[in-house]
Amino acid sequence: MPVPVAPGRWPLIGHTPAMLRKRAEFTSTLRDHGEVVEVDLGPMRTYFVTSPRLAHQVLVTDGSKFRKGAMFDKFQPYLGTGLLLSNGEFHRRQRRMLQPAFHRDRIARYAETMVRAASALTSEWQPGEVRVVENDMQALAVTIVGEALFSTEMGKRAIEEVRRSIFVVIKQGMVRALSPSFVERLPIPGNRQFDEAIERMKAIVLEVIASWRADGVDHGDLLSMLLLAQDEDSGAGMTDQQTYDEVLTLLTAGIETTALALAWIFHEIARNPDVEQRLHTEIDEVLGDRPVTFADVSRLTYTGQVVNEVLRMYPVWFVMRRTLTEVDLGGVVLPAGAEVIVSPHAVHFDPRSFNDPERFDPDRWSPDRAEQLPKGAFIPFGAGNRQCLGNLFAQTEIAMTVATVAARWRLVPVQPVRVKFTSAAYPSGLLMKAVPRN
Repeated sequence: MPVPVAPGRWPLIGHTPAMLRKRAEFTSTLRDHGEVVEVDLGPMRTYFVTSPRLAHQVLVTDGSKFRKGAMFDKFQPYLGTGLLLSNGEFHRRQRRMLQPAFHRDRIARYAETMVRAASALTSEWQPGEVRVVENDMQALAVTIVGEALFSTEMGKRAIEEVRRSIFVVIKQGMVRALSPSFVERLPIPGNRQFDEAIERMKAIVLEVIASWRADGVDHGDLLSMLLLAQDEDSGAGMTDQQTYDEVLTLLTAGIETTALALAWIFHEIARNPDVEQRLHTEIDEVLGDRPVTFADVSRLTYTGQVVNEVLRMYPVWFVMRRTLTEVDLGGVVLPAGAEVIVSPHAVHFDPRSFNDPERFDPDRWSPDRAEQLPKGAFIPFGAGNRQCLGNLFAQTEIAMTVATVAARWRLVPVQPVRVKFTSAAYPSGLLMKAVPRN
């Protein structure tokens, strides 16, 4: 079957200018051309799947026939072989070793950190003060993941470095992923900032790991669990380098999605008064005047629907996979080594799955409606054997932060918000006035 080519291809550089200039607008319109569409990133041919069913096939049904794709290869020299980038048996081994750190009982312990950090942030707010909400939520996400990872005094230095550097790595990393390889060797500011940020974080994290090795104490944090973890077959633990790779993976994967979701939640509830009222009513009824606990999360059902709707509307832009063998995608037979793109954003805005997808509607996630969604229609944390291991951590963090903030404050918009895409949709200038509820 012939594969349609996306419009806007340039000689030599392919669709890269369109991808960088139009971002999600470009990828969301590809479904108009077919279920599989050719998109060329420079000289590299890729196959963009546009339907939920093919997204599910790539990520779940035929997941074993794929490995991480070219986009992730570009990160390998900097992010190593953490869970995000590793493949095959090594990936399965690492996933088994990391799973205990994200069991529900561990999440319940981290929940105390989540509430404490969110309460500390909002205690600084003054009535009528204008906050840059995306900055607040990014700082909060760094604090929560950082304190879950590092509980020692030296770990506090690591958290400060993460606060300084992690978003440089995330944003500049996506530019590298979409650009021809020669671009990352150019002496331009973005490359210099990226390289310096990686070096700074590597130095401090390895220093924390060395300190832990020296005292050998289980501090009850994620780093301790990583260093104490052993492979069930060989009994071997992780080297310092592998531990560093996993720490950097947890930082990059565990901060961006959560921070963005929180920022967009407060934006969306502020411009949807009915949603805000229902959210406040539920939080008041469930919590009364006490802080939220991990046990409350399952009772905050409408809050959960709001979280899901934000995760639908503001997900990761796209991920890449590479075929390990011949694969038939909707009648298009791809050879081994073909690069395939799946866009959570594109499938989340597919009108065949979500009626009026541009509208913010938490009621999409009422049980009777949500169960009717086709497989592959909602993939904010991926799916299959590559689903984000920290998805429960992230969802808990988002729900508990929303409950903590909304119990005391309303955030009122000050100006229109622009959206800018890197690896996901970032708000640009989300200024909101903090107004006490009582």
